[in-house]
Amino acid sequence: MCSMKRVIFHIDVNSAYLSWEAVSRLAAGDTVDLREIPAAVGGDIETRHGVILAKSIPAKKYGIVTGEPVVDALRKCPELTLVKPHHTMYHEKSRAFIAILRQYSDVIEQFSVDEAFVDMTGTERLFGTPVEAANRIREQIYREQGFTVNVGVSSNKLLAKMASDFLKPNRVHTLFPEEMKEKMWPLPVRDLFFVGKAAEHQLNRIGIRTIGDLAHTDPKALSSVMKKHGEVLWRYANGIDDSAVEVEPADAKGYSNSTTVSFDITDAADAKSVLRSLTDNVCRRLRRDGARARTITVQIRYNDLTRTSHQSPLSAASNITKEIEDAACQLFDEMWDKTPIRLLGVAATNITKGDEGRQMSLFDTTDYAKLEKLDQAFDSIRTKYGAGAIKRGTDLEK
Repeated sequence: MCSMKRVIFHIDVNSAYLSWEAVSRLAAGDTVDLREIPAAVGGDIETRHGVILAKSIPAKKYGIVTGEPVVDALRKCPELTLVKPHHTMYHEKSRAFIAILRQYSDVIEQFSVDEAFVDMTGTERLFGTPVEAANRIREQIYREQGFTVNVGVSSNKLLAKMASDFLKPNRVHTLFPEEMKEKMWPLPVRDLFFVGKAAEHQLNRIGIRTIGDLAHTDPKALSSVMKKHGEVLWRYANGIDDSAVEVEPADAKGYSNSTTVSFDITDAADAKSVLRSLTDNVCRRLRRDGARARTITVQIRYNDLTRTSHQSPLSAASNITKEIEDAACQLFDEMWDKTPIRLLGVAATNITKGDEGRQMSLFDTTDYAKLEKLDQAFDSIRTKYGAGAIKRGTDLEK
C-alpha cells in the first residue's frame, strides 16, 4: 500500500507589522493606507533611533530593507512615514491569523508571529486541490481580517517556504520537487533558505552563483569549505527535507510561556532578555497559584526549521523569579550553537503546591527570603496598577 503524498503549506503574512498597522488604522477611520505609501514600522519616531521592522512595497522601491537603521532608511526616503510598533496588537492579529488556519487543519506549526506551516495532507475531499485550498485560505484571511498573505505549496516544509517567498503580495505559488529545475535552480544562491551574506560570499568565491550550481556541487567539496553548513545547504538546494510539521504540545502539568519573533535573534543578550521576560510571566503564574517547580526547560526553534530543548532540576522547588531566570539563562548558554533563533520558550514542570522548605548549603549565600519578598512586592504593584507598572532592572538591559 503506497503512502499518501504529503501536502505542506507555508503561509506568510505580507509585511506583517506594516499590514496590521494599516488594517488597524483604516478600521479606526484613517483614509490613508500605509501599504500604498512609503511607510515603515520600527524605531523611535522622535529620536530616529532603532531599526526597521517592516516596510511597505513603495518603501521597498527606495531600497529600504528590514533590519536596517531608521536613520539610513530616512536618508534613502526623507518622506518615509514612520510608525511606532504596537506588539500587543500584532499578537492579537497573529492569533486571529492562526485561528483561521485551524479551520483547515489541526497540524499547524507557528514558525514566527507572522508565518506558519500547515500540513494539508489528505484534505482534498474537504477543500479541493492544494492550490484551490491555498486560494481559499488566502481569500478568507483577506475577507475576514483585511490583510494579505502568500501561500507556498509543496510536499515538504523547505520547498513550501521557498515558494511563499516568490512574487508578492497576495499570491499562491507551488514548488514541488519536479518544479525545482524551472522555478528554484535559476535563482541566485542568496535566495536559498538559510544562505546568509557570509555563506553567499563563501559560495561565490568557489564559483557557485545560483541554487542550481549549489545543487550540482559535490557535497563533500562543500563540506571541506563550509563544514556541516555546506552539507545542509546542499540538501536544501536539492529540496531535501523530511522534517514534520510540529504541533506545539499542550502544557504537561506545568507552566510555560514561549514567543515567536518575526526576524532572527542572533545575539545572546537579546535572547536572554526575551527569556527573562518569559520566565517572569511563568513565575508570576506559579506564585498566583501557590505553586513551585522543581524542573526548568528551555526550548529553542532555529531559523533552519530545527529545534532543541534542554532541562535541568532546581536545587529546591521554587517560584522565585531570579532563581528560575538564572537557571533558564544557564540552560540557554549550554545549548545555543549560534544558529539564528525564531522561537524561545520556558517551561516550569514537576510542580508542587506549598512550601517544602529548602536544604541549606554552606556554599549558597543567596538570601531566598529577601528574593521572595521582592517578588511579592512586584506582584502586588502589578496587580494594583497593571503588568507594565514596574519592570525589573534586567528587563532594561540591552
